[in-house]
Amino acid sequence: MSNYEYDLFVIGAGSGGVRAARMSAGFGAKVAIAEDRDLGGTCVNVGCVPKKLFVYASHFAEEFAHARGFGWQVGESQFDWQTLLNNKNVEISRLNGIYGRLLDNAGVTLYDGRAKILDPHSVSVANKTIKAERILVATGGWPSVPDIPGKENIITSNEAFYLDKLPNHVTVVGGGYIAVEFAGIFHGLGVDTTLLYRGPLFLRGFDGEIRKHLAEEMSKKGIKLEFDTNILSIEKNDGKLQAELTTGKTLSTDLVMYATGRHPKTADLGLEEAGVKLDDSAAIVIDNNFQTSVASIYALGDVTNRINLTPVATAEGTALARTLYNDQPSSVDYEDIPTCVFSQPNLGTVGLTEEQAREKYQHVSIYKSTFTPMKLSLTDSNEKTFMKLIVDKTTDKVIGVHMLGPDAGEIIQGIGIAIKAGATKAHFDTTIGIHPTTAEEFVTMREPASD
Repeated sequence: MSNYEYDLFVIGAGSGGVRAARMSAGFGAKVAIAEDRDLGGTCVNVGCVPKKLFVYASHFAEEFAHARGFGWQVGESQFDWQTLLNNKNVEISRLNGIYGRLLDNAGVTLYDGRAKILDPHSVSVANKTIKAERILVATGGWPSVPDIPGKENIITSNEAFYLDKLPNHVTVVGGGYIAVEFAGIFHGLGVDTTLLYRGPLFLRGFDGEIRKHLAEEMSKKGIKLEFDTNILSIEKNDGKLQAELTTGKTLSTDLVMYATGRHPKTADLGLEEAGVKLDDSAAIVIDNNFQTSVASIYALGDVTNRINLTPVATAEGTALARTLYNDQPSSVDYEDIPTCVFSQPNLGTVGLTEEQAREKYQHVSIYKSTFTPMKLSLTDSNEKTFMKLIVDKTTDKVIGVHMLGPDAGEIIQGIGIAIKAGATKAHFDTTIGIHPTTAEEFVTMREPASD
């Protein structure tokens, strides 16, 4: 008879942890999961889901303006932040309940509380010590805030989802997708918005050309972009925040939101005491089977700081469950993962950037197109859509696809399948386009812009 109460004990009920727990239980394992906050983790509560709802909300002002070009006389509109906040909270609560039912229906025992590892086979949670054959850590990440004078005046994306009221002016600090997305959200909801980034151009690691196009489009919309700029200190005077900048200027603002990265949530979990190795960023070090330096302890998702995306964490949870409890050794293919930044306009990408492609391949062809999307042709909008294909000339294989424009994420998801299947430029060229759509541009690019 086993000395363990559970075959698998999961710490963290986010996307990866819940997927691993549910599937492992489905394969016959006895599983428990612990969560000290809300079910669904970052994605459901303070990430992907509420952020996308806010993105939708922030689009309506432009939609109302564009409607006039199609004959609609839209009356004076008014936005109520509290209505959006309340409706968002109701939807998140609904999703929390769904996650709870999914775990319950799968036979997974849920512990409400913070779990801590005591040794390679023991955890403490809710004043209990529990023995498990294996332990999985899937605690995700947490926003990072720099240690500067006045840091108590800073909020992160976590707090942005629960603001009592919208500010008149907001300063968003950071150059990653969260900063870029929230700059678009605040601006679209009518807030005077400034985005500060310490580097020369945001979204480092994305294709250079598409980054430049996005900066242009955001500037045209009225978002103030301040590159090569950072905040030295923040003071609060008469209800306003005064941010001293590295440029020597002082910026007066109502709210400062930092989106300067996230760190793995590994503190006070008992990891190091149990012998689990962490890297310099405090991320859990794992092998290709998600196993840590302690054979009985596993980790996946953002806490490992590899590719921090919800679908990646769920794929890892699936692979781990199949490997451990279904006699089906599985891994995750991290190549050519489609990604979307819900900026305004949207940015979608899959495969290599032009910079990466030219470094890896000897002969590369670039196809690109810039145009006004049909939906905007009857409006006074000057927004442009930008699309780009990167091709290895030697094999004719399409190795990178990038898009900036409405519904980029929806379009790139389908393109991602083609890239994963090894599609060539000839495959693109012989595919009949759906007319009239933006997506058809990807199959009508005939002449390379450069080789």
